[in-house]
Amino acid sequence: MKTINFNKILSSLGAWLKERVRKFFVALKKNPQAIPLVALTVAFVQFTLNLSDISNTTAKIQGQNMGLSQFVSMLFMLLSFVCLLNAFPKRKKPNLAMNIILRFLYGAVIFADAHYLGCINKALTRLANPIVITADTAYIEIARQALEAHIVLIAITIFCVIFEPIFAALIKKIKTSIEIEEGEKIEAIDIAEDE
Repeated sequence: MKTINFNKILSSLGAWLKERVRKFFVALKKNPQAIPLVALTVAFVQFTLNLSDISNTTAKIQGQNMGLSQFVSMLFMLLSFVCLLNAFPKRKKPNLAMNIILRFLYGAVIFADAHYLGCINKALTRLANPIVITADTAYIEIARQALEAHIVLIAITIFCVIFEPIFAALIKKIKTSIEIEEGEKIEAIDIAEDE
């Protein structure tokens, strides 16, 4: 008796999961631009969560244009959300001008992050009074790792933006329709009118 109930629960759970996956792909067919948007959101959240360590590193090292690099990264990440939403409008051709602006913004963010990493490396390896990472300055290493990860995440976002039309075409090939057999018994349909 217990095995029958357990099998019934597993089969209903499997059917529920299958339906959720089907609905996910149906939604993705309608909005394939969600793929680069999710990648951009992950990159933005990762940068934002490490912003205090990056700011502390800027205050400690005070390298040339470190604050400006941090500002450019944050500003251009925010602006890229607007450009991304306009680059791939729903049920229309991709907007070429917005795609070009979007790639410029991502390039500027990568350049700013690379400049910031260069300032960190210069401060750690300079001959006169190099900064040593201790327990008190551990945030410098955290900031360096966060910026390296941010560059990788932006590169993934650029990849998703460039190949979004290909992703959209591949997703449209996924079969998401539900097949109903002809002559299948339909049960419990109430056609009585309210009185």
